Amino acid sequence: MLKKSCIVMGVIFSLVLMGACAKKAVKEEPLLTGKAEEGAREKPAEEAQKATTGEKTLEASWEKKKYPGMEGEFLESSLLKDIHFDFDRYDLTPKAREILSQNGELLLKHPRANIQIEGHCDERGTIEYNLALGDRRSTSAEQYLIALGVSPNRISTISYGEEMPADPGHNEEAWAKNRRAHFVIVSR
Repeated sequence: MLKKSCIVMGVIFSLVLMGACAKKAVKEEPLLTGKAEEGAREKPAEEAQKATTGEKTLEASWEKKKYPGMEGEFLESSLLKDIHFDFDRYDLTPKAREILSQNGELLLKHPRANIQIEGHCDERGTIEYNLALGDRRSTSAEQYLIALGVSPNRISTISYGEEMPADPGHNEEAWAKNRRAHFVIVSR
């Protein structure tokens, strides 16, 4: 009898222990906060309609990206558009301001998304010069977004100079594509 009681107690203890060690479901924190979250809860039909019409939210557009030689993953979004610069310039063209306004509007709708602005150059110029120019390009984009109301705590900048061309060609068409500020989502 004592032996059976010990076995039963052992089985019960094992079951309790396994239950305590079981994985708990992790509830993901919504990326929308405040009024945006309230609006999202109040309009499920509107969200369903967006899903069927093909309109993406920022989070739904994220794609993981791995850069060769760099640690960690970055998230790219087709909704955050690159801006381009004239040769040897870092001032924002009217088209760049228009794109930045769209990017800023998107970021204001998604206050938990942090971004990194990458400054890029074409292959002309010294490495040092292009790194400095890429820095000025990313900083000019950053300052514009801050002026639109995006928190500076959500933005970081980096310059890659000529090291990560969008187009490896050696002509004006390729160089124009490479003179850009590129936007990636980062986690902090």
